[in-house]
Amino acid sequence: MTALTVTDLCKHYGALKVTDHVSLDIAPGEIHAIIGPNGAGKTTLIAQLSGQLGSDSGRVALDGKDITHLSMPERVRLGLARSFQITSVLPGFTALENVALAVQARQGSSFRFFGTVAAERALNAAAMEALHEAGLDHRAQIPARSLSHGEHRRLELAIALATKPRVLLLDEPLAGVGGEDAETFVENLRRLKGRLTMVLIEHDMDAVFALADRVSVLVYGRIIATGAPDAIRSDPEVRAAYLGEEEQEIA
Repeated sequence: MTALTVTDLCKHYGALKVTDHVSLDIAPGEIHAIIGPNGAGKTTLIAQLSGQLGSDSGRVALDGKDITHLSMPERVRLGLARSFQITSVLPGFTALENVALAVQARQGSSFRFFGTVAAERALNAAAMEALHEAGLDHRAQIPARSLSHGEHRRLELAIALATKPRVLLLDEPLAGVGGEDAETFVENLRRLKGRLTMVLIEHDMDAVFALADRVSVLVYGRIIATGAPDAIRSDPEVRAAYLGEEEQEIA
């Protein structure tokens, strides 16, 4: 059984086909990257998968269960979470408090600052675990507004991990992140590899080819190729449509 199955997914705006009969089979535990030029429909596809945006036709299944018509919160409860580009980080809250909100939401109740000591300890322990997985536990007591851009991205990852996803949708996690921060983030994702399934949209080709088990190429709303990174890198159609523009980055 696949972790996430996408069948003939479409989103049109009048005559404009943003996603055009997109089909994908995401294997359990893999990092599956979706790449393509600007305007290819990548962010729209992620929005459709997460439930943020409805589809005109097609089907999405999580672990074999049809989730096509479920809302974003319903999909999160079933184990499908999205991070990056759209986030709900509260700048005045500490990193720990932000992640604790996600833990509390997963448990089905609103965040409370005052409760039993045992409940607070359990909440903080779960939040600290997510921060540790994102490499940010040493900054747990720092307000989100005081974190660097790279740390803010890791906080977003921790918030997503706190929902205990089985499938994690990553929408350009390295946008605006460079140097040592980018290397740290890639290493964080590498440590998570195999423990949960990830769908990665990313323009940083070095990161894509370092992390992905398989790569799908989206051009003008259509998947033109899916395969192992080396096969995608050498595919003439892919190079002509997209990777030719990125040769200096992935050489």
